[in-house]
Amino acid sequence: MLGALACPECHTLVHGAELNALSRDAKALEAKGQPAQAREVWSRSLTMLPPDSKQAEWVRDRVRALELAQAATPEAQGKPQHAWARRLGPLAPIAILLAKSKGLLLAVFKLKFLFSFFSFIALYVVLFGWRFGVGLAVSILIHEMGHFIDIKRRGLPAEMPVFLPGLGAYVKWNALGVTKKQIAQISLAGPLAGWIAAASCLVIYGYTHEPVWAALARTGAVLNVLNLIPVWMLDGGKAASSLGMVERSALLAAALGAWLLTWEPIFFLVAAGAVYRLFTKDKPAREDWSTLVYYVGLLAALGMVLHATPVLRGGR
Repeated sequence: MLGALACPECHTLVHGAELNALSRDAKALEAKGQPAQAREVWSRSLTMLPPDSKQAEWVRDRVRALELAQAATPEAQGKPQHAWARRLGPLAPIAILLAKSKGLLLAVFKLKFLFSFFSFIALYVVLFGWRFGVGLAVSILIHEMGHFIDIKRRGLPAEMPVFLPGLGAYVKWNALGVTKKQIAQISLAGPLAGWIAAASCLVIYGYTHEPVWAALARTGAVLNVLNLIPVWMLDGGKAASSLGMVERSALLAAALGAWLLTWEPIFFLVAAGAVYRLFTKDKPAREDWSTLVYYVGLLAALGMVLHATPVLRGGR
C-alpha cells in the first residue's frame, strides 16, 4: 500500500535499512555523552515507524529517558558540574569517581539477572542435587546468552537474561527494522549455543565417564530440541515464521527423518509442530532457505548428541 510504513502481510518495516542506520547514529551519540543530539536522531526515526508498533513505543520511551537525562545535567540546571560533591569534604573525589563510573550503573542493571539466576540455581540444586542442578542452570544460561550475543552483535538493544525458576528464562530486547529472517536467526542462536553446551558435556563424559555429564548432555539436547518445536513462543515457532510452504514441508521431512533415525519421541513433536505450521496463514512472501538449513542443521546436531549419549542413572 502506498505510503505504508510496514508490509501489511509480513510486517517488515519499509525503512528498515534507514532505521538501523539512525539507531547506530543515535547510540553513538549517546556513548559520546550528547543526549540532545541523540534524542533528535531517535525522534527522526519515529517518522519511519508505524505509531502503534513496539519499535515506536521503545523509541518514544528512549526519547523521554534522554529528555530526563538532559534535564538532570548540571549544565541544564545552570549549576557547576559536581558542585554537590563539595559538601562531602574529603569524600568528594570518591563520589565524583562513582558518579562518572558506568560500571556502577551497569551493576544495578545486572542485579535482576544475578538475583534471578541464583534463584534459578537454588531451585534446581534442591530438586536434583548440586552437580546436576548447577550444570543444568549453566546450560540454560549458555542457551540464553546465545540469543543475547546474537542480538548485541547486530547492534540491537537487549537486556541480560532473566530467569524464572521452574519455568525457564528469556532475553528482553527491542529492535528497529528487524526482518522475519533476522528474528529467526536470533531465535536459532539460543539452541545453537545450547547444542555447544550439550556437546561439551558429552565430550567431558567421554573423558571422565561420570554419569552426571551424560545426564547433562542428554537433558540439554532434549530441552533444546523441545525449544525447536515450531509452535507458540518457542524458538522454533519464531524461526518457522520465516519459512514458506516449501521450507516448512522440508522441515517436516527433516524432523521425521530425525525421529526415524534416533527413535527419540521429541523429534516427532517437532514434526507435529511442522504439520501445524503448514496450515497457518503467516507464511512470508519470500523464500528463506538459509534459515531452513540453519534449523535442520541444529536438529541434526542435537540428534547426534542424543544418539551418542547413553541413558544413565545416578547423575547426582
